[in-house]
Order: sequence, then C-alpha cells, then structure tokens
Amino acid sequence: MIERFRQIFGQAEGVRVFRAPGRVNIIGEHTDYNLGFVLPMALDLATYVAAAPSGGRNVRIYSEHRNEMREFEVDGLAERKPEQHWTDYPIGVAQELIRAGHALGPADLLIRSTVPEGSGLSSSAALEVSSALAFLNGRAMDPLELALLCQRAERNFVGMPCGIMDQYISVFGREHAAVEIDCRSLGRRYVPLPHSAAFVAVNTMVKHELSGSAYRDRVRECAAAVEILKQQYPGVESLRDVSPEQFEPAARLLPPVVARRARHVVTEDARVNRFVEAGEAGELARMGKLMLESHRSLQHDYEVSCEELDFLVDAALGMEGVFGARMTGGGFGGCTVTLLRRAAVAGFIEGITRAYEAKFHLTPRTYECRPSAGAGECKNFEKIPALS
Repeated sequence: MIERFRQIFGQAEGVRVFRAPGRVNIIGEHTDYNLGFVLPMALDLATYVAAAPSGGRNVRIYSEHRNEMREFEVDGLAERKPEQHWTDYPIGVAQELIRAGHALGPADLLIRSTVPEGSGLSSSAALEVSSALAFLNGRAMDPLELALLCQRAERNFVGMPCGIMDQYISVFGREHAAVEIDCRSLGRRYVPLPHSAAFVAVNTMVKHELSGSAYRDRVRECAAAVEILKQQYPGVESLRDVSPEQFEPAARLLPPVVARRARHVVTEDARVNRFVEAGEAGELARMGKLMLESHRSLQHDYEVSCEELDFLVDAALGMEGVFGARMTGGGFGGCTVTLLRRAAVAGFIEGITRAYEAKFHLTPRTYECRPSAGAGECKNFEKIPALS
C-alpha cells in the first residue's frame, strides 16, 4: 500500500497506514438512534487509509476503488459544504476535527477498502473512523470521543441522522467477541460467541432508492411515538424507556403506522437482552429464533425489508445447520446475517448462492463474519488486502 502511495503521490516519506473495520449487527436494528441496545461485531473487512504530510496548501484524497483524486485547500476545509459525493465523509470528519481544536495541515491520503458499499456492513463509518485517524496522524484522541466525532460528521455534514452504533463498534471492536452497546450510557459489554456457531453475511447486491428517505422517516416516526407515550408514562425520554408490557396497552394512543414502528423498537430492545442471555448459555436454537423474530418485526412493523432480503432469510431457514437469519443494516437491500453451525458454512454458502441466482439472476457475495479488533494504526507489516 505504501508503494501504491508512492506511485500516486510521488513520495512515500513518513507514510502511516490506519485501519477501521466495518461491522455486522447481529441483532438490535434501528434501536441505536432510539438510545436502546445493539449487538454488533467488528469485521475483518475494513477501510485502510495511508497518509503522510505534504508540501503545498492542499489535502489530496485518492480512492483506489473509484480511481479518483480530489483536492481541497486546507484553509477552506472548515467552510466547505456537502457535495453528495464520497468525499463528504472524510471532509465532514476534517471539519469536526477542526471544530474540536485539532489543527490540520496539508496531507495526502490514499483510501483502500474491502467493506462493500451499500451492503449494510457500515462502509461509511469505516471510512469516517479511518480518515479521522489519518488526519490525526498519530495524535492521541479518547476512543469514545473519536466515535462521537465521526457520528457528528455523518449527522451534521453528510446529513444522515444515524445513531452511534456503527462508529462505536468500528472503534471498540474486539477479536472473538460481539459488543453489546447501551446507546444511551455509551457503556459496552464484550459478549463471547459460542465456538460452535458461525455467522455468514449474504449480500443481496441491491440497494433500493427508498433507503435514505425511509431512514429519516423512521427517525421522525419514533420521535412522534415518544411524544405521545410520555403523556401516558411521564418518565419516557426515548422508546428505550418503554417495556413491551407497558407498550401494548398504550399502543392504541398512537396512529397505526407510528404504533408499528414503536412496537418494533420496544420489542427489539428486549430481543437484544434475551439474545445475549441465550448466547452466554450456548443456546443456538434460541438465538436463531430471536434473529428470525427480529427480521419479521423489521419486515412487517418497521417495513424496511425488501423481496431480496426476505427471500434470503426464508431460503436460509430450510438449509442444514441453520438456526436463524435476519436482515442487517438500514434495510431496502444490503445484507442478511445467518447463524449456523460452523461445520455447515461451506454447504450453506453453496446452497444460498445457487438459490438466489435461480430466483433473481444475481450472484450474491457472501462473507463469513469473524469478530475483529477495532480501529488503529497498522504496524509491523500487517497484511493489508489488495484491492479486489
């Protein structure tokens, strides 16, 4: 990667390489911006940024994936406006760093990523966190503040009202474990996963146009539910504060669509806690059942699934060694995640690929999900994947 940096920028003095992983969310979907619970794991799929200070007055950013270079004057970074372009993610991060008091100088950045875009595996957060580390270039920042800063960049500059999960897990991932995150307190608990279990993400290879607008709609609908429910339960500040037992008698107070959205969030928070209990007990069948319940709730109450995701879930359930499956990520395309016996992985990948090709005439990409360490600098000649 340093050699590639030399080819593009003409020099390779002082180059450092930083990595931030993508993630798969095992359970707890659309709960993070409702200050609830989520259970993601960081992946070995990651975004790498090679960076070095440069002469001149510009920041130059090159994306290998797009074979595209963009230049920005350092002195104008703080005033730039979004362009609905991939560079909004690193430029938004740069603005937040400047606001936080971190001076940025001229620099060259080379971006390489193995996280597939539009897959629901959080390529945007991986780009944000790796870019932040590259701009900092070894300067220290509290890890939680790093995650919050990158979330602010996506909310304030990119314009996506996201929760904290994606940036948080990219920073705090750990090998061999998922991370249960309390999105209100920002506390975490590392959750070892049963050794006999495997998780496989299957990419539909589609991303329907509704995804961005529907996400914003769901945020507004959940906020509307809170405003009504707090009249019944004065202590309610977010849907996280409402138990399933409290919700059902109060659901009649809500407009039907808002009630369905809130029902998903309330029951999903409870499913995360039950899933962690089942995982600690090694109860794979119970874990799979909760994943399927999560998908049906996302499919019918939250209405963020699509035909391709539903097919992958339903097809997986009939395959040997599978305990459960669900969509993961924002929805309307992207990936499913399937829980299965480790010994069944190869047969599952072959079977689900064949079934999806027969139905949609598309070849899905599959990724065995291996829990990975969180973001940091690559040292000691770690192996960085070539651009695929």
